[in-house]
Amino acid sequence: MPDAPLTLVIETATAACSVALIRGGAVVAERHEEVGRGHAERLIPMIAELPDGGRADHILVDCGPGSFTGIRVGIAAARGLALGWGTSIAGFSSLPLVAAAAFAADPELSTLAAVLEGGHGEVFMQRFTRPLTETGPFASLKPEAALAALGGAAAAGNGIRHLAALDPSLDLREALPRAAGVALIDPGFTALAARPIYGRAPDAKPLPAIPPAR
Repeated sequence: MPDAPLTLVIETATAACSVALIRGGAVVAERHEEVGRGHAERLIPMIAELPDGGRADHILVDCGPGSFTGIRVGIAAARGLALGWGTSIAGFSSLPLVAAAAFAADPELSTLAAVLEGGHGEVFMQRFTRPLTETGPFASLKPEAALAALGGAAAAGNGIRHLAALDPSLDLREALPRAAGVALIDPGFTALAARPIYGRAPDAKPLPAIPPAR
């Protein structure tokens, strides 16, 4: 579809730094690296490596849940580019992106939980059915609670290690969100406001106000 709008996708909510250009549901180009905490250093150079410097008609950015720092880096870059290019911007969640990729990789899979690292030993978890449909909101859970909520279903994401430690017999699939995976999800999942979805309170808390000296 050569006349379809070109979309730049930015994915920085986990240890992956991932960008892609998508047109009419087809991936035009992508870059994907596992960088840990190096999103701020790698994101803009990776976008620049895309055709025409990644310039697109529309920008989609992962709003979370996931890494506080990664989410902020991605959204800040997306907003800056949208302002500079005069393009529209919207967001999506990392959890349906993981679920869509797992369903695409296994046609026999009918039910799945996306499970991502949540910090403080917790995981972000949301269940989906095929075709990609949320069966409830996501939650930040202790591994024991996530295991109970899983109910023996398959799980995919980078938070599965917490479940494997409790029950290694589970159907667990290691995965990170990939920007190109946006081509697998319906437009209804890509219409969020481009602002962070943290899922829990931030680790850092503001210091109490210091009363003025008398």
